[in-house]
Amino acid sequence: AIYKLARLYATEASRVTEIVGLLNMGGTFFGAIAKAKTAKIVRGLLDIASEIPGSLEVQAELCRQIVAWCKQEKRTFLRQRVESRLVSVDYERGRYDEALVLVNRLLKELKKLDDKQMLVESHLIEAKIHAALRNVPKSKAALTAARTNGNAVYVGPVVQAQLDEMSGTLHCEESDYATSYSYFLEAFEAYDTLDDTKRAAKCLKYMLLCQILDDDGLGDVNNKATAQNKKKKKHFTAIQTKHQLKYAGSDLDSMAAVAKAAKTRSLDAFEAATATYAPQLNDDLLVKHHLDQLYDHILERNLTKIIEPFSRCEIDHIATLIDLPPAKVEHKLAQMILDKKLNGTLAQGTGHLIVHAALKNDPTYQAANDLIKNMGDVVTSLFKRADSLDA
Repeated sequence: AIYKLARLYATEASRVTEIVGLLNMGGTFFGAIAKAKTAKIVRGLLDIASEIPGSLEVQAELCRQIVAWCKQEKRTFLRQRVESRLVSVDYERGRYDEALVLVNRLLKELKKLDDKQMLVESHLIEAKIHAALRNVPKSKAALTAARTNGNAVYVGPVVQAQLDEMSGTLHCEESDYATSYSYFLEAFEAYDTLDDTKRAAKCLKYMLLCQILDDDGLGDVNNKATAQNKKKKKHFTAIQTKHQLKYAGSDLDSMAAVAKAAKTRSLDAFEAATATYAPQLNDDLLVKHHLDQLYDHILERNLTKIIEPFSRCEIDHIATLIDLPPAKVEHKLAQMILDKKLNGTLAQGTGHLIVHAALKNDPTYQAANDLIKNMGDVVTSLFKRADSLDA
């Protein structure tokens, strides 16, 4: 009856908040039944609330009320699981600081109880929070802790897929797109087997992202696995063909538009794609961050191509050729000079860019320095031998 009433409230947008009231109404009933049954009902209510689009605030309020009730009734086991759910909800709401404080306190309790299964899930969400805060080292440490605890217990296929997805995310942040692709592929196949189309489509989008970034030359320059990359691309084409109908939608269309813009190095097409598919590209932290990097990379390549024939050029003329505001072009040129990607000087008084010729290393100077050093060693040795003869 509670489930039916909760689902009825869930179907009416104006009555979604009344799901929270079911807990207050059923307080006496929950106290009379077994603790395991209570936990099952509470988790069922949370699952029903999570199915409602845009119900994160309702889920957070529901979790807080359950936690307060658990503290009153001293239901530690249930409280910890609901707090873990609250951490996930805060993460989805973008309240990373609150989620981090709660998960750190929860981890201290779980380590004392040595609850391996909960430790795996809590360390996993901790890794996601640190990744969202751009703290990759701590995110890697949390993911390592999750995998370490996962080796001691059975980890379900869903959690294992989430671990692989998180590993792919961290490798993507480190610009190792070939390894990242492999992890996303493992997660995609797991979600596809479980018929979790939403998460599978997300991993497929990440695989496309890795493919675009790797093809554009943003990958790890020390990665020499050429044969592996060719095999990866061939395998990815097969996967894309196999699942393009099942997972076709705006997510894949957005990545296709970005891929086309990156291939043609067109900033206009890139901006048009990000404007058309803004929800798909800007709402995802991983995609947004790396697309910003891709845009900067395309802009740098286009500027370098325009500047290459000149030794001195007006910034306004460069802005006209690339169809961007002069202020933005000047800022980007200054950044390229500071990063030593461009050997030049900005003459702001005249509004010119002065490009200096690349200095060639003359081996004569190094050879002369080596000769002087060797002669110094010889003279020192002779002095030592003369001193030994005098003695």
